[in-house]
Amino acid sequence: MILIAPHWLLLLAAVAALTVFYLLAQRRRTAYAVRFTNLELLDTIAPHRPGWRRHGPAAALLLALGSLVIALARPATIQNVPRERATIIVAIDTSLSMMAEDVAPNRFDAAKEAAASFVELLPDKINVGLVSFNRIASVVVSPTEDHDAVKLAIQGLHLDQGTAIGEAIFASIQAIDSVAAGDGAEPTPARVILMSDGETTAGRPDSVAATVAFERDIAVSTIAFGTATGTIVVPGQDRRVSVPVNEDALREIAERTNGTFFTAATAEQLKKVYADIGSSIGYEEAEREIGAWFVAGAIGALFVAATLSLLWFSRLP
Repeated sequence: MILIAPHWLLLLAAVAALTVFYLLAQRRRTAYAVRFTNLELLDTIAPHRPGWRRHGPAAALLLALGSLVIALARPATIQNVPRERATIIVAIDTSLSMMAEDVAPNRFDAAKEAAASFVELLPDKINVGLVSFNRIASVVVSPTEDHDAVKLAIQGLHLDQGTAIGEAIFASIQAIDSVAAGDGAEPTPARVILMSDGETTAGRPDSVAATVAFERDIAVSTIAFGTATGTIVVPGQDRRVSVPVNEDALREIAERTNGTFFTAATAEQLKKVYADIGSSIGYEEAEREIGAWFVAGAIGALFVAATLSLLWFSRLP
């Protein structure tokens, strides 16, 4: 909890002083009571003295005053709130190496399911686009608030030969530019989430694309998906080839663009990575005042003080 106007807490000194005054008054009350030396007669006159109960209303009243002072200090908490303006491009590798079954049921099906779950986690106001890349890269869905359309497009992706990670980054930048050009507004914060299991074999180099993304202040977070032992059978050929993940290439892209690099060797790990990314880029920290809670507590304490005083002493404090 933080306090936006902490100077109001100085009033707690007055509450403390009132507490001390009350305690001193009770000690003086006890001194007067001791002067009544005939205790047997006192028990006869007042057999049911209030004892500790007489302090209940006063304690509740002091608690209410303290709560009101804290409310004046405007207490607040830091909460994650959905971003109102942001563009996120989900770039998914659709090269043939995604057929590898080192991730159950295979890399491609696991990736599609995890990416769809990621889109579902994002706040409604965020524009989400989809880029597919194999030997070429294409914008499958331009950034939109229609997240259902993006999830449907993810399920419709298909595999082909080659891997063009650099082209995927350029296509993502193009998709981001389409948002600003379309509504005439200032460019919104943008991030590319690129998931791949291989290395560039076609198109422009990764380094060139990463440089452009950095100059445009577009972070590219990369996910290396799969294991070092993945293999596939090349379509049309009766031979099995190794398709290990190239983590170094994807890590370099993330570092060059101020993005974050992740690894995932299972479907569950990939889902967790996407969930972590979604919480970090889909939400932002904001101060939310909670002074009303302390006002409500003060009102409750005042009601308690009044109720106890009426029940036990037939008067208001």
